[in-house]
Amino acid sequence: MGPGPSDVHPRVLRAMSTPLVGHLDPSFVEMMDEVQDLLRYAFRTENKWTIPVSGTGSASMEAAVGNLVRPGDTMLVPTNGYFGGRMESMAERAGGEVVHVDAPWGEPLDPADVADAFDEHQPDVFGFVHAETSTGVLQPDVPELTSIAHEHDALVVADTVTSLGGVEFRADEWDVDVAYSGPQKCLSCPPGASPLTLNDEAMSRVLDREEPARSWYLDLSLLEGYWGSDRSYHHTAPITNVYALREALRLVAEEGIEERWARHRHVAGALKAGVEAMGLEMNAADEFWLPSLNAVRVPDGIDDGAVIDYLLDRYDLEIAGGLGDLSGAVWRIGCMGHSARPKNVSYLLSSLADAIDAQDASVSVDADAGMEAMQTALGE
Repeated sequence: MGPGPSDVHPRVLRAMSTPLVGHLDPSFVEMMDEVQDLLRYAFRTENKWTIPVSGTGSASMEAAVGNLVRPGDTMLVPTNGYFGGRMESMAERAGGEVVHVDAPWGEPLDPADVADAFDEHQPDVFGFVHAETSTGVLQPDVPELTSIAHEHDALVVADTVTSLGGVEFRADEWDVDVAYSGPQKCLSCPPGASPLTLNDEAMSRVLDREEPARSWYLDLSLLEGYWGSDRSYHHTAPITNVYALREALRLVAEEGIEERWARHRHVAGALKAGVEAMGLEMNAADEFWLPSLNAVRVPDGIDDGAVIDYLLDRYDLEIAGGLGDLSGAVWRIGCMGHSARPKNVSYLLSSLADAIDAQDASVSVDADAGMEAMQTALGE
């Protein structure tokens, strides 16, 4: 129940035991086509350039940023969470200049501030985090942000690591040029093959570079030869991870993407209701609440690390502490994919109440009220 990896569905684990074949074997090539189609469904896109990048979510992130940002380009990145800072680092390594659009940790970007930043800096690329794992904030107004960027002829890169497959995201309808994700959160798949999609305009920018991307391994102009129509050798794909990703995406399609979004919101809503009824506070305001990652404020007088350790030792239950500006201030509680089930929420609430009570502080929580609110929210 931390910020990821989430629990892996048993079907995905079974798929990983499938015997290996070669990465150019006809059966695997057929599987590659299926994975790409399923990824398009999850991203809500028709983009031809939709692939799993060999590596964790940070690899798909670097593939996106490192290919779009050319030496001398300017990239606009947010300051309202940990992963905007990672975008900044990757853009600088690609030879780009970084400028910022500011917002406090725990709040989304304001479109007016984004527009002001564009007027001042005229960036070539704009990156934003759709679901900020460090703060529990969901970025609203995505179509408004993309419209501002496109009015200034900039391309838009969206971080959907903690939203793909669990929170509403529509790449084509919202006019997002590039989106990347990780498989280990709302898709409930082990890390190792990470979703990435680019529209034609973004891919044209990649293919028209005067000098190649600085990473050979993540050079999309080369990867296009393997994941495109030619299926020519570039590197040995992580076969087992692709097996796993295909099965995880099959589960998404079987459930239905909109139904899956609704399940996450319903189950996480029960978690949120229970936490607040216990007397704890969410970090994000209701209108920016991120169902897949619930950042809960640590009460005064409570050692966040002691509670985390207690939960792991006593209940074999994992949650995480805060990052960056929120280090020591929040617990990060995931409600993602196969982990987003009522029994897990019930277990989390009762265990968390006990862990806080065990600290012998002057802080008390009402476990009974939390459980009652959870059951009411679930309709039980």
